[in-house]
Amino acid sequence: MNQDQIKEKLLNLRPGAGEFTVILSGKKSRKVNGLYRPESREIILHNRNFADDNALFYTALHEFAHHLQFTSSALPISARVHTGEFWMIFHTLLYEAESRGLYRNLFEAIPELETLTRDIKEKILTVDAGLMKELGRLLKRAAELCDERKLSFNDYLDRMLNLPHQSATLMMRSAILDFNPRVGFESMKTLARIKDEGLRDEAQEALLEGQSAYLVKAKYLKAENQQEPLELLKKEKARLERQIQSLDRRLKEVERRIQGLEEGGGHEIGGAP
Repeated sequence: MNQDQIKEKLLNLRPGAGEFTVILSGKKSRKVNGLYRPESREIILHNRNFADDNALFYTALHEFAHHLQFTSSALPISARVHTGEFWMIFHTLLYEAESRGLYRNLFEAIPELETLTRDIKEKILTVDAGLMKELGRLLKRAAELCDERKLSFNDYLDRMLNLPHQSATLMMRSAILDFNPRVGFESMKTLARIKDEGLRDEAQEALLEGQSAYLVKAKYLKAENQQEPLELLKKEKARLERQIQSLDRRLKEVERRIQGLEEGGGHEIGGAP
């Protein structure tokens, strides 16, 4: 594939992606297969790193996901580029590219790896999810007993089980909603966060069909929690203002302690020698 063909395939997936350029470097790199330059909106691919067009297009999709994130995010992009938002975009692109025959999943082309995948899912992930679901049922009963006797269930989690409250809540919710353990425990936690019953059932079915958790989050969890850009920016502004105020208070406290040490000859005033 040449540069124009790669760009055409990417635009086939996202016609409204905005202007960008695909550049084949003609080089081999030991550090990266490709990169995205947001200032110039360039997708640079070190094409001599790849044995075939399929592997080349996989990296093109990865860098294209960075472009989509950079040009479509309502909030300024953070310094950490591989965020949850990025992986949702990338996995969505991969799924659509596979569905349209633009890319083929190489993991499914290796018989030994396919067998290992099946064993890991059936013998480990499904069993683990079933145990976590049973633990959620037992925790629910423990919560009921604590409530009957006017005891703090959170204190019980802290001192008797050493179990984080959020984890316990998710396990209990997974048991109450009766998720299929075949989706795996991590995906059960994702499903537990979807409030709408219809969307939750659709999301579970998508996971059972083999869609990734990132793709399911993009389709169902993000859709449920979608907020207007103005609302997102206002919330981000408020968060930053709180952070600035907190840092300002901390700075003043550090300055006060420095002054106390300087005036006290190396010891804070009122402190022990």
